[in-house]
Amino acid sequence: MDGRGVPLSIVVTGAHRHDVSQLERVLDAIVIDRPKGRQHLCADKGYSGEPAQQAIKERNYIPHVKQRGQEIQEKKTNPRRKARRWVVEVTHSWFNRFRKLLVRYEKLTETYEALLHMAAAMIAFRKAGVNYG
Repeated sequence: MDGRGVPLSIVVTGAHRHDVSQLERVLDAIVIDRPKGRQHLCADKGYSGEPAQQAIKERNYIPHVKQRGQEIQEKKTNPRRKARRWVVEVTHSWFNRFRKLLVRYEKLTETYEALLHMAAAMIAFRKAGVNYG
């Protein structure tokens, strides 16, 4: 997702798969054209390993991997610093507002993924201030 919380890619996997194992798929599935030059990618400690760091750098991102309390400490020392971790959590809560997505009843991955894309589009429209219905 971008800095405002708009979802940029969606990858559906089983619940037993760790997020870091899907990092390359998520980064490769981004649906918008990125601006030229390097961009920043904020992540939590789960992405601190060398394979994840390499995948991030190969895709021309500057990795910012922080532990849970590190951002809080930085905010205390510099109050003007902007918090970044909350953006992901807020976007997850927006997805949870779509009751159909809370518990997956769809048997086909394609059906569930289509519902996720529809929810992501609605979230993007809301963030852009578009009234769709």
